[in-house]
Amino acid sequence: MMKAVLVVHGGAWAIPDELAEASVAGVKDAAWAGGIILKRGGSALDAVEVAVRVMEDNPVFDAGHGSVLNTDGEVELDAIIMEGKTLGAGAVSSVRNISNPVSLARAVMEKTEHIMLTGRGANLFAESIGVPTVPTQALVTEQERKEWQHYKKYTVGVKELFNSQCVHDTVGAVALDAFGNVACATSTGGIRNKMVGRVGDSPCIGSGGYADNRSGAVSCTGHGESILKVTLARLILFHMEQGKSACEAAECSLQYMAERVQGRGGAVVVSPTGDWSAVFTTARMAWASFTAERLHYGLNPKETFEETLN
Repeated sequence: MMKAVLVVHGGAWAIPDELAEASVAGVKDAAWAGGIILKRGGSALDAVEVAVRVMEDNPVFDAGHGSVLNTDGEVELDAIIMEGKTLGAGAVSSVRNISNPVSLARAVMEKTEHIMLTGRGANLFAESIGVPTVPTQALVTEQERKEWQHYKKYTVGVKELFNSQCVHDTVGAVALDAFGNVACATSTGGIRNKMVGRVGDSPCIGSGGYADNRSGAVSCTGHGESILKVTLARLILFHMEQGKSACEAAECSLQYMAERVQGRGGAVVVSPTGDWSAVFTTARMAWASFTAERLHYGLNPKETFEETLN
């Protein structure tokens, strides 16, 4: 039996002080929710889905109930989930009015012969299997509407917004269960003011996430176009396959992305042996891990706190 591990992130960006405490509390809640499943002998796949759902339900994060708005003032959601035993995967992109796109992504994996459904097709599939919808306004905070109006007024572009690190970002989780299976999940509401129909890295296998029992699991966060260009999740696992630790693999991959395409971001990683890491090149990234009855968490670079669980 393996030592179960779960690691979650709440997005790599310049988290302002007024959101810092809530962001850390949110990732701790997610790690605890997913960790309980592992503690009870549950699967890595169930653990990452539950952990991401917790963050999708928390308006402090840019996923589900905290999503940002595109240029037309609409919500478009992306998500992926993947398990490492068979390389089964499911993803959705540009879906609307869905509270928990990560669960819809899992339904794509388990109930269809496809891997990704997008836009209208994804919403029609959700309707066909009885996934409830919610009004768009239920997924957007009043603060986001104010921010959207401000940046819309001054016609600030997506790249400028991300480079200024004034935008929320993706949530995600990776896990290793007691049976040696790994899984990942990533979910996002995108980047504020993005073009209608824009899809970033989050739902794309090998970029926003990847899971393989032979090498490990990764969930990425950051500037989506940069992550797509270097297929960041798969790049990290490539370095792990060459013998690097989870931390070393994430650090050198993020450094490569910065040098090659001037992109910033972060990742949570777990290996088949339980080696794990949370690494980022942005100002902050809220993260938390559950392992061996301990909760580790952090927000700032090189910062780690620990709590012993009862």
